[in-house]
Amino acid sequence: MSLIDFVATATSNYIEQMPKAQRKSYGQFFTSCETAQFMARLFDLDSIPSTVSILDPGAGSGMLATALIERLAQMPKVTAIDLVCYENDPQVLPLLHANLAWVKEHCSTQLNYQIIADNYLLSQAATYNDELGLEADAPKFDLVIGNPPYCKISKDAPEARALPDVCYGAPNLYFLFAAMSLFNLKTAGELVYIIPRSWTSGAYFERFRAKFLTQGALEHIHLFLSRDKVFTQESVLQETVIIKVKKTTEPPKYITVSTSQSNSDFSELTSFQAPYHTVVHGPANYVYLVTNDTDVQTLEQLSHLKDTLTTLGLKMRTGLTVDYRNQAALRDHAELHAVPLFYAHHLKKGQVQFQLGKEPEYLVTTQKGLLQKNSNYLFVKRFTAKEEPRRLQCAIYLARNFPQFTHISTDNKLNFICGQDELSEDVVYGLYVLFNSTLYDRYYRLLNGSTQVNATEINAMPVPPLKTIAAMGEALMQGHDLYEAACDQILQRFL
Repeated sequence: MSLIDFVATATSNYIEQMPKAQRKSYGQFFTSCETAQFMARLFDLDSIPSTVSILDPGAGSGMLATALIERLAQMPKVTAIDLVCYENDPQVLPLLHANLAWVKEHCSTQLNYQIIADNYLLSQAATYNDELGLEADAPKFDLVIGNPPYCKISKDAPEARALPDVCYGAPNLYFLFAAMSLFNLKTAGELVYIIPRSWTSGAYFERFRAKFLTQGALEHIHLFLSRDKVFTQESVLQETVIIKVKKTTEPPKYITVSTSQSNSDFSELTSFQAPYHTVVHGPANYVYLVTNDTDVQTLEQLSHLKDTLTTLGLKMRTGLTVDYRNQAALRDHAELHAVPLFYAHHLKKGQVQFQLGKEPEYLVTTQKGLLQKNSNYLFVKRFTAKEEPRRLQCAIYLARNFPQFTHISTDNKLNFICGQDELSEDVVYGLYVLFNSTLYDRYYRLLNGSTQVNATEINAMPVPPLKTIAAMGEALMQGHDLYEAACDQILQRFL
């Protein structure tokens, strides 16, 4: 039996007898055998020393470390392997000890291993922050391989305070592990991680990206086309990627972006070479997950635009009313002092259709925070289903269609774009051209893999000057329908 087959069988037995709810509380999801082997193959071992040092900072059952050991053991130049594993889950520690003991006994190359039953982040906090002037004494490794825990923690959690330079808001353990692992790498060392995609954009991860992509360079990104087939035995619906990072301040010219359908079959692998500064782009270091030339062209077509909604004095905001928190204020029918409450389901083919009778559609309140001026807006759905053809779904809201109201309200599952002053109708129509176009929908999908339309990311998207947006709106208003094809035609003409 091969090393990896033994560990895979033992891990499968553990998963079957350990309640998922208990493992989920730790953010513990196990990597498949096939994924572990694929990750081990991503390392460039041409210049590896004869004695190789490996770190697995969230070792679990030892699957990832074993896959890498098995590959290294096949290389004649490697005479010894030094492995350090961190794992502090008392439930899985006996399995890890048993697995590595078996691997050591049956490995054809000398294997020395150490299991540290401690909190990986907290145990190195002082060194990471150089509190004692001992940063040079921190352990450094040739290779790091990891499947870190996926678990949100509070901004005041000890782990968050341990890495203050990469934290903003309530962080997730996975990117704290990645930051610490890069710290533990030798210069020119390599890190291969399987992690959620969420770090590639958004304000919460901006500090992490700034450090991670300054001290390291992305060399490979692997995408799973089916998000429910990454942790097959775990039933995890998580947009997950595998990344390979080299500890260097000089990024490569190109990044390899590969894709596979699932975690169990890497035979039908597609691979694409994308320009590095097209993938890692902008002042916020967003990582765009391109897979073909069309994706690259999409980014390049918008890269020359210097404005954003924010620079134009516009802003996307999230709807003001959380309906379940304001049950007493909701009404099914109009009454004195009631204002209309708009939901995402009121958006129909580019227009706002009201009333539909699906939810209480009126609000009676004196809370200023729940009311907004009856003005012109572009409404944009905040959530869409993964299977829907468009991520950006929007509709034009014109105040003149509801002249009886001075104020309205919007449901929290709806976004809206407003200005410092009332938007002119041609600007609203122009914004609709942008957000209903194929180009901008494709752009947003490259930026964000989730089904949520994030206002922070939208406000930072490149857009044409306001005069151009207004001109596009005028073109749409001159007899065109509100379909995607018409928006594409107008956008192409002006860009």
